[in-house]
Amino acid sequence: MTLLLGPPGCGKTTLLQALSGKLNPSLKVTGEISYNGYKFTEFVPQNTSAYISQYDLHISEMTVRETLDFSARCQGIGDRADMLKEISRREKQSGIVPEPDIDTFMKAISVEGLKGTLQTDYILKILGLDICADTIVGDAMNRGISGGQKRRLTTGEMIIGPNKALFMDEISTGLDSSTTFQIVTCLQQLTHITEATLLVSLLQPAPETFDLFDDIILMAEGKIVYQGPRSSVQEFFEHCGFRCPERKGVADFLQELLSEKDQAQYWYRKDQPHSFVSVDNFIVAFKKFHAAQKLNEELCTPFNRRESHKSALSFNMYSMGKWELLKTCMAREWLLMKRNSFVHIFKSSQLVVIALMTMTIFIRTRMKLDLVHASYYLGSLFYALIRLMTTGITELALTVSRLSVFYKQRDFYFYPAWAYSIPAAILKIPFSLMDAFLWTALTYYVIGYSPEPERFFRLLFLLFLVHQMAISLFRLIASVVRDPPFAANFSLFTLLVIFLFSGFIIPRPLLPAWVKWGFWLSPLAYSEIGVAVNEFLAPRWQQVSSSNATLGQQVLEKRGLNFSDYYYWISVGALIGFWMIFNIGFTFALSLLKPPGSSRAIISHERFFYLKAKEDLSDTALQKELPSVDSLTERKVKGMVLPFKPITISFKDVQYFVDTPKKLREQGYPQRLQLLQDITGAFRPGVLTALMGVSGAGKTTLMDVLSGRKTGGYIEGDIRIGGYPKVQETYARISAYCEQTDIHTPMITVEESVMYSARLRLPTEINKHKRLEFVAEVLQMIELDEIKDALVGIPHVSGISPEQRKRLTIAVELVSNPSIIFMDEPTSGLDARAAAIVMRVVKNIVNTKRTIVCTIHQPSIDIFESFDELILMKRGGQMIYSGELGQHSSRLIEYFEGIPGVPKIKENHNPATWMLEVTSPPVEAQLGIDFACIYKESHLYKRNKEIVKSQSLPAQGSEKLQFSTPFPQNGWEQLKACLWKQHLSYWRSPKYNLVRLAFIILSSLLYGVLLRQKGQHLCSSVLPFVSTQRTIIYRERFSRMYSSWHIRWHR
Repeated sequence: MTLLLGPPGCGKTTLLQALSGKLNPSLKVTGEISYNGYKFTEFVPQNTSAYISQYDLHISEMTVRETLDFSARCQGIGDRADMLKEISRREKQSGIVPEPDIDTFMKAISVEGLKGTLQTDYILKILGLDICADTIVGDAMNRGISGGQKRRLTTGEMIIGPNKALFMDEISTGLDSSTTFQIVTCLQQLTHITEATLLVSLLQPAPETFDLFDDIILMAEGKIVYQGPRSSVQEFFEHCGFRCPERKGVADFLQELLSEKDQAQYWYRKDQPHSFVSVDNFIVAFKKFHAAQKLNEELCTPFNRRESHKSALSFNMYSMGKWELLKTCMAREWLLMKRNSFVHIFKSSQLVVIALMTMTIFIRTRMKLDLVHASYYLGSLFYALIRLMTTGITELALTVSRLSVFYKQRDFYFYPAWAYSIPAAILKIPFSLMDAFLWTALTYYVIGYSPEPERFFRLLFLLFLVHQMAISLFRLIASVVRDPPFAANFSLFTLLVIFLFSGFIIPRPLLPAWVKWGFWLSPLAYSEIGVAVNEFLAPRWQQVSSSNATLGQQVLEKRGLNFSDYYYWISVGALIGFWMIFNIGFTFALSLLKPPGSSRAIISHERFFYLKAKEDLSDTALQKELPSVDSLTERKVKGMVLPFKPITISFKDVQYFVDTPKKLREQGYPQRLQLLQDITGAFRPGVLTALMGVSGAGKTTLMDVLSGRKTGGYIEGDIRIGGYPKVQETYARISAYCEQTDIHTPMITVEESVMYSARLRLPTEINKHKRLEFVAEVLQMIELDEIKDALVGIPHVSGISPEQRKRLTIAVELVSNPSIIFMDEPTSGLDARAAAIVMRVVKNIVNTKRTIVCTIHQPSIDIFESFDELILMKRGGQMIYSGELGQHSSRLIEYFEGIPGVPKIKENHNPATWMLEVTSPPVEAQLGIDFACIYKESHLYKRNKEIVKSQSLPAQGSEKLQFSTPFPQNGWEQLKACLWKQHLSYWRSPKYNLVRLAFIILSSLLYGVLLRQKGQHLCSSVLPFVSTQRTIIYRERFSRMYSSWHIRWHR
C-alpha cells in the first residue's frame, strides 16, 4: 500500500488518472504503463482498476445504501464465484470445515446480479456509513448526508467492486483523523490479505495513519522526488542534510521540506550554512540512493505473464451481460422516477388546471359548426399540442443535473450509454400516457369535438406521441448542449422554430416559397395534420356547401392542411420516427461527447515563468527567492488591526431538535430528534477554541445554532453576546462564518471576491484607500496575492482548485474585520503546508483579541497544539470535554488517562487522534462507561459553569451592542456594489451573452421574415443563470451584506 504525497498542483491527480487509464485522451502521454506485463492496449484498464476521485459526484435523490447497491451490481463480483469453488474444493480435499459466519459471507458476496448484497452492509460498516445508510445523499437544495459522509460514500462506491488495483485521490477530506485511521487500516488489511495494489493520495495524514503505509511516493512540480519504502524516507533526507524534529509528523515534514519558504528550519548540519535544495537536486540525490537503485533493478526485470492469474485483469468492457445491465439501469431509473414523483404529479396537476381553464374558454355551448367557429376548434387543438409539447421541457433540467454522474459512471465502465438512454425513454411512457389521457378526457367532450369514440382515442394517441417526442427532443438538447443557460436558450429557439413552421401560426400557403420545406421538418406540423384530419374529416363536418366542397374540406384548404384521412397514420409514423431519431441522437451524444473539464490549481504568471526558468537552468531566475511564511505573517499582522470591539459568546443548556422523518416515526422513533443536548460553554476573546468530535457528533450543527444559521428545527437554551441576549441582526454584523462548502461567484476574480465582501461589510468610517490596503494585506496573508487576478470559476469544472477555493472562503470572511469568527473545517482539503499557513494566520488574528472557534477534523500535532482550548463532542450532540489543552496537550491527556480503563497515549502519538480513538462508541461500550456523564461529574464541568456564569453578565460600564442602521452600508452603496458584481458576472460570461444575443437576432429575423411587425419578449432563459448564484445570495444575506430589496433591484 503506497502513499502519494505532494502539494496541490504537483500532479498527483494526473498521475493517478494516468495509472488507472482515466486520463483525458486529448492529453499527450509518453512512456509505458503495464499491469502484470500487459500494456494498456491489451486489456481494459478502466475495468481492472478503480479510480476514486476527489470530487463527490452522486445522484442526490438516492440513499447511501441504494448508491452502493447500484455500484456493486454494475461492477459485478469478478472472480469471487470461481475463487469460492476453488476454496470449497480444497477444503473438501483437506477435510476443513469452514467457520459458518465466514462461509455465509463468502457465499453471499459471490452471487451475481443481486439487488442488495452483504458486501454493501460490510462496506457501510467499515466506512461508518451504517448510521446514514437510508438517508438520501442530498445536494445544495435538499438536505442529505454531511460532506465527510459523501467523501466516504465516494470511496465505498469504488471499493465495493472486485477490482484489486485501487487509486484513491484525497479520500480523507472532511473526515476526522480517527475515522481516516480506521478506513486506512481496513485498506491495509485488504492490500495485504488479497494482495491488492493501492496508491492513496492524502493531504494531511496523521503519524499513525502514515505508519500504516508500506511505500511512499513524494511528488513536487510534476516530478517524483522519492519512491521507496516508508522506513527509508527519513534516512534519505537525513543523507541530504534534513531531519524531522520530535513531535512533528513525517508526512508534514516531507511536504514542507520541498517548499522554499519552510525548508531551512529542518536543516540539521549546523556546521554548514543552509542553501536551498531544489526539487531537481533532490531527484539527482535520490538516483544515487539504495532505494532508487533497487527500484531500477525491479523495473528492468520484465514481469512474466504466465505468473498473472487469468482473473487478475479484465478483458471485457463491462462486468455484466447486456440484459443484466439493462435491468440494473431500469431499476435505478424507476427508483428515481418515484423519488421525483412530486415533479410529475405537480406537472400533471398543472395540466389538469389548464385543461379546466381551456374547457371553459372553448365550451361547446358557444361553438357552432361553421367556418368561423371551425377556427376556434382548430385553435383549441393546436393549444393542446402546445401544452403537451412544452410540458416536456422539465426533462431538460433533470437530464442536465444527472449528466456529471453519468459521465463518471460511463468512464468507469459501469454501463454503456444505451443502458442509460433506453430506461430513460421507456419509463417516461406511462407519464406521457397519463398526461395525454388527462387532457383528452377533460377537454374532448366539453369542447365538443367529433363524438365518435375512435376519434377520441386517435386524438389521445397523437397527443401521447407528441409528449413522447417532446421529452426525447429536450433530452437530446440537454445531452448535446449541457450548459444550463445555453440549453435553455437553445430549447426556446427550437420551440420557436417548431411553432412557426407548424402550419397553424402561419398557414402553409402563406409561408414564403423558399422556406416551405421547413413545414415538413417540424414535428408539430405532422401533429397538426393528424389532429386536423381526425376532426375535420369526421361525419359532422361533411355538409356540402355551394362550392361543392364539404365544410371540413374548406377549413382544411384554408389552412393548407387538405390531406386525405390516411395522412393521420403518416403523422403517427412521422412522430414515431422523430421519437426514434431523438432517442438515437441522445444515445450517440452520451456515448461520444466528453465530460466538461475539471478545475486545477492555478499559479501566477510570475510563478509560471519562475518554474519555466528552472527548467531552462536560468541562474538569474533561481536566485529569485520568495519570502518565508513566518516573515510574511509577522510583517503583515501589524496592519491587520482595524477598530473592533472584543466580544464573548456564552451559551447555557442549548438544545436543538428537528422533526423526525415520517419513515422513522413509523419505526417507533419520537416526534422530534434531539441533535444537541445540554451544551454549555463560552468562547472568549484572545482564546483559540477547537470544536472536535467524530463525524456526525454535531460540531457543525452547534456552530450553525450559535451563529444563527439554522432556519429549521427547534432551539432551546440561553445564548448571550457580551452578556446580553443574542439579537441575530446585530450579531451578524460583528461575526464571520467560514462555511465547510466554498460558495463563491464564479465569474469574478479572487481579488474582486474579497473586495466585494470588504465593500459591503466594512463600516462606512473606513475610507476607500484604507479598504484597498486592507484587502491587499488579507490576500497576501492567505497567500492568494499571486492568483488574485484568476477567475474563481465553477467547482469541479473551471477556475481555481479546491485548496485555493478554501483559502478564498477564509479571506472573504476575514476581510469583514469581525469580532467573532466561526470556521467550519478551515484546513479541510488543504495540504500540510497550506493548513499550517492558515492556522498561523488564525493564531495571529486571535492575538488581536478576537474570538475564534474552529471545527477541525485531521489536525497535525502542531496544528492541534496551536489551540488554547478544546470542546470535544460525541455522537448524539453531547459534550465530553471542555477545557484547556495545556502544553503538549498535557491537561487533555491527564483528564482522559485519569478515567479507569482508558488506554494510555503512546510516545509521539497525535493527541487528537488518540483522543478520538479512546472516546469512540466501541471503546465506550467496551469499558461500559458514558464519557458525557463522567464529564458532568468532573471539575472541568464545574469550572465551565463558573466561566459561563461570569460571562453571562454584562461587564460593568458596557452597553448593549447595537447599530443605527440594519446594514454596514446605506442602500445606495449596497445597490452600487451589487450592480458592480453583477455587471462583472454578465460581462465575463461571453458564451451566455452571445447565445442570448444570437437567440434574439435569429428570432427577430424569423419573425421579420415570416410574421412581419410582430414581437416577443422571452425571459425564461435567464433562470438557469440566476439559479447558479442562489446559494451565494443565501451566504451573503446571512452575513448581513445587503438587503433583499437590492438584489431584486440590481437584477
